[in-house]
Amino acid sequence: MNFLAGQFALPWVWGANGLWLAILLLCIRRVAWRALPPQAVSAWCGACVVLMGFTLAKAGWQPGLAFHLLGGTVLTLLMGPWLALLAVSLVQLALVAAGLADPLAMGLNVLLSYVPPVLLTAGVLHWARQRLAPNLFVYVFVNAFLTGAAGLLLAAACGLLALTLAGAYPVDYLLGEVLPFYFLLAWSEAFTSGLVTAILIVYRPHWVATFDDQRYLVN
Repeated sequence: MNFLAGQFALPWVWGANGLWLAILLLCIRRVAWRALPPQAVSAWCGACVVLMGFTLAKAGWQPGLAFHLLGGTVLTLLMGPWLALLAVSLVQLALVAAGLADPLAMGLNVLLSYVPPVLLTAGVLHWARQRLAPNLFVYVFVNAFLTGAAGLLLAAACGLLALTLAGAYPVDYLLGEVLPFYFLLAWSEAFTSGLVTAILIVYRPHWVATFDDQRYLVN
């Protein structure tokens, strides 16, 4: 999605921006900055660049409707939810600075497009650690592949629901003409999330904060 502030009532816009800033402050406070290893900082910077590429490689034909990979699942597995949300916020600020996004809609874009997949990934990761076998297949297939697809569909559902409630587009148009594209895009998100995660844990496992060799390989 690439929401525009003009599609929503002002209370929605300013409420979303206020909530986004509150989440941003919470993320800043929850990150143990002094304990971050240098490789984590490097991975975070690289992830921001890749996320920017995902956002720029978009397609769409109507205002506020854009189709692109999110990368929220990979970001969460790579660095945890707090740094992941900081990364997407930084990318949104960069897009605004470049004149490629509506500055008043930053809160809407972060809350509706990225918070759902980040929270879903963090929740599934916690559930998988408690309920599923600690092996590599579970980590890649469940936490990355399946959750990547589910996260994109969840973000799409949140965005389409918001556009419907705001009266920006008729619900029949969104369900019949827009939603099917997100089902197709979900497979690309799943494949990308699974592939990138698998490559990183093979060649750069120290970049993936949520991956533990002792848990997923030794056991």
